[in-house]
Order: sequence, then C-alpha cells, then structure tokens
Amino acid sequence: MKNISIIVPAYNEAESLPHLAEWIDRVMKEHGLDYEVIVVDDGSNDGSWKVVEQLHSANPAYRGIKFRRNYGKSAALNTGFAASEGDVVITMDADLQDSPDEVPELYRMIKEEGYDLVSGWKKKRYDSKLAKNIPSKFFNWTTRRMSGIHLHDFNCGLKAYRHDVVKSIEVYGEMHRYIPVIAKWAGFGKIGEKVVQHRKREFGVTKFGMNRFVNGYLDLMSIMFMSKFGKQPMHFFGAIGSLAFLFGMVALLVVIIMRLTGSIYLTNNVWFYLSMLFVLLGTVLFMAGFLGELICRNSSTRNQYLIEKEL
Repeated sequence: MKNISIIVPAYNEAESLPHLAEWIDRVMKEHGLDYEVIVVDDGSNDGSWKVVEQLHSANPAYRGIKFRRNYGKSAALNTGFAASEGDVVITMDADLQDSPDEVPELYRMIKEEGYDLVSGWKKKRYDSKLAKNIPSKFFNWTTRRMSGIHLHDFNCGLKAYRHDVVKSIEVYGEMHRYIPVIAKWAGFGKIGEKVVQHRKREFGVTKFGMNRFVNGYLDLMSIMFMSKFGKQPMHFFGAIGSLAFLFGMVALLVVIIMRLTGSIYLTNNVWFYLSMLFVLLGTVLFMAGFLGELICRNSSTRNQYLIEKEL
C-alpha cells in the first residue's frame, strides 16, 4: 500500500495541471513519500485529458479517470475514493489554489495524531468578499450549529483521510461540502483542522456560482435528515403522522359529540373538515414512513457514472 493517494478532481484545468503535477512531485520527493495521484477528469472539453495522458506517460504514479460528461465534484471524489490505494488519502483542487506543501503535515496528523479526517481551513482567503467570503462564513456557521462539528471551513477542497474513511462513506449529488458530517455520521468522530495556505487563482475561472449556497443548504437538510432518520424514516414520518392522526380523531370525536347534542351542523362547521384533513394527513404520512422503510437507500443507480477512459 502506498503512503499517500492524492485525488484531484479536474474540470477544464489543462493549464494548471502540469504546474500542479510538478509541485506535487517535488514535495513528495523531498519528504520521501510513496504516492499516487488520481486525476478525475469531470468531462472537460479543454484538452485536460491529453495532459493527464502525458503525465501518466512521464510518471506511472499518475492515474486518470475520465467521465464521459460533467457529473460534478462529488461524483469525481466518490470515484477517486473508490480507486485510491493509499494509506492516507488527500484531496485537493486542480486550480493551484490548494498548496501541495501542506500534504506532508496533513499526512503526519493522520498517521501520528490519529485523526480520521483533517480538514483544511483557508483562514486568509483571496476570493471576493461579497460573492464568497461572507456567504461562506454564514454557511460554515450554520453547518457548525447543525452538525456539532467545530470546523471553520467545511468546503475546503484540501482534506486528508484515513484509508478506512474513504472506503466507508458515499458522496453523491453535491454533498462534497459535507464530507466531515458524512464521516461523523459513519462513525469516524476524530475530526481535526489545519490552517492551510490559500493562493490566488492563476489560470481559468471559478467553476462555482451563487446557486451553490442554495443547493448547499438543501444538501445540508438532506444529510441531517439522513443521519437521524435515514435508516428509520418511520421514526420521522410515523411520529408526525401519528400525532396528526390522533389530533384529527380527537377533533372529529368532539365535533360528532357537538353534532349529537344539536350544537352544530357538520356540513357548516370548519372544524369537521379540519379534523378530516388531519386524519387523512396522518394516514398519508404514516404510509410514507412505511414505504420509506421498504425502499430506504436501496437505489442501485445513484452512484453510477459513465467512464469513457481510464489509465
């Protein structure tokens, strides 16, 4: 088993990949680390795959996986995790904003300090304050509060994992932002943080728009629900459904008693219709929980991606 697997998701990063590879090679040689680099080409159309082929020809430590189309960063990471063989797995972006100089210390923290996962913290950022910095701080604050994980930068691409962690978690959709939350949910609770260098982008343009913050919160809601009720959806839907059904039945009983005493007419009383609504709502929610139990997390195609080429 190699010391380190470095997973690099890449989408239209033909200009930056050669510089990143040169930097990684230098750092790994200086520290005497046995390594592999897995570049996952996420459907690039700028010649990135040709660069990956050249890197592989020059150094067999470079491996490549090419998606037939763009699936997103989560798909690239999940596929890279499955292909990795290193004792410690490092993820970093291909745009040169993450520094390979951080890798040896991240590796040491996993091996010597016993962390399951170490997340980078870009304490000093070179992004736009209005478009990225301020929204990111609010996003990270919300995630800390909801997950109970005290990290400053959940979305930092530079992270280190024990081998067991990446082989035990599943990342799909756009949930790469919440890998620490997913890891904690899977039982890997020793999660650390390291201040890392953030560099200005040298080539290309950012691949993320403002919609990532909206999608990010939706993904957070999904993860928090799955972490609590993913294995027992009946605990959520069944509880709410039972309460609604009970309220509706009590209300219906009161309305019927009032009708029998001549106080009201059923068809002219709003409480009769509300009671029936709650009875029906409770029944539907209870059935949703029951069906959820039957189909819970059994999709066979959720993480299948069309791979065009592989080195």
